[in-house]
Amino acid sequence: MASWVLSECGLKPLPRVYPQARNGLTSKTAIFANARPLPVCKSKIFGSSLRASNGIRGTNWALNVSAPLRVPSVDGGDNGRVSVNGVEDGSDFDPGAPPPFNLADIRAAIPKHLWVKDPWRSMSYVVRDVAVVLGLAAVAAYFNNWVVWPLYWFAQGTMFWALFVLGHDCGHGSFSNNPKLNSVVGHLLHSSILVPYHGWRISHRTHHQNHGHVENDESWHPLSEKVYKTLDKATQMLRFTLPFPMLAYPFYLWGRSPGKSGSHFDPNSDLFVPNERKDIITSTACWTAMAALLVGLSFVMGPVQMLKLYGVPYWLFVMWLDLVTYLHHHGHEDKLPWYRGKEWSYLRGGLTTLDRDYGLINNIHHDIGTHVIHHLFPQIPHYNLVEATEAAKPVLGKYYREPRKSGPLPLHLLGVLIRSMKRDHYVSDTGDVVYYQTDKKLAGSVTSE
Repeated sequence: MASWVLSECGLKPLPRVYPQARNGLTSKTAIFANARPLPVCKSKIFGSSLRASNGIRGTNWALNVSAPLRVPSVDGGDNGRVSVNGVEDGSDFDPGAPPPFNLADIRAAIPKHLWVKDPWRSMSYVVRDVAVVLGLAAVAAYFNNWVVWPLYWFAQGTMFWALFVLGHDCGHGSFSNNPKLNSVVGHLLHSSILVPYHGWRISHRTHHQNHGHVENDESWHPLSEKVYKTLDKATQMLRFTLPFPMLAYPFYLWGRSPGKSGSHFDPNSDLFVPNERKDIITSTACWTAMAALLVGLSFVMGPVQMLKLYGVPYWLFVMWLDLVTYLHHHGHEDKLPWYRGKEWSYLRGGLTTLDRDYGLINNIHHDIGTHVIHHLFPQIPHYNLVEATEAAKPVLGKYYREPRKSGPLPLHLLGVLIRSMKRDHYVSDTGDVVYYQTDKKLAGSVTSE
């Protein structure tokens, strides 16, 4: 059964891979010459989901990055390896090789009920998280002592991050099938933690549509060697020396990443198209209203009290966001590819993402660490991602990288982050399949610290 996959069209064989003599190199021509594509089975779930979304009159606030029905696919071929579950079985597995399955095969393996969005269940998580946020603030303000404050900061910063993840679901349209509900809840949640909802939603859509692409990806994409070498030494140090990269998100919202320009608050930014102008103005107005409310509360309660209640948790939320989003795409024991040109596809880019285990935090931040299936099918609700991932694993084979199990707190990920910051600095200016390279001078200076 290792060479079969269950799809909506029935039991289908995966393409055969014929072993051939290897000299350590396999040409792209040889790979594609022997490729045998699988029959494509259109997903009823996916199709109905698209029709439901497009059938609603008025503006569709959903993220609209659901994996397209027709993705430029690169079906597997003869890579000179014996396969198990459709992928190579051996130490010479090449993560940059075209996979021997396509997006439809993964979609067909995921049960239909996991695609269903339950707005009542989604709202129950909002109610839960908001109640915890308010309760934590009330307890901290009541006791108001330096034994409680550090505990409060960590807990509240984590809950701010949980609010962001629910707003993130709204942006993807996985919160509900009602775009107006998604927009209202998304604005309330994201504005409360100083995130411009539509500005972020649109740039995040760009990230999902171009994940794994060196130039076109939007979040934590690699710097090319040319761009990297234009940065002064101080900027290089700040970018790759902790804790500074973990404080980057607010600055990214205002000015994006090196090599790119634009602001999430500016309706004229090249991040957006003209018909999105009103959306950006709306979100910027909501962000401004929240900022004004915080200033007003500082006058009422005092700036020090507001710093303790909101300011410190906000920056801990930023650190959570930067940590989690960075580790979704960096830090694996084996280096993962980034793509350009014809080598990039939606599927291959999505397969470079990583799942992470956060221990007790998994439930608190809504299983956002279950990220591979989320990137391929962002319309699946967060509460179904774990089950969907288990269903997809037999198809993904070695292209799925099992996350290391965490203790109650994901302290092991700090070591992963530090190691990645020391070695993942830039990629080559040329080549369509590239891997991170290390600036030995910078790595030495960071290590010496």
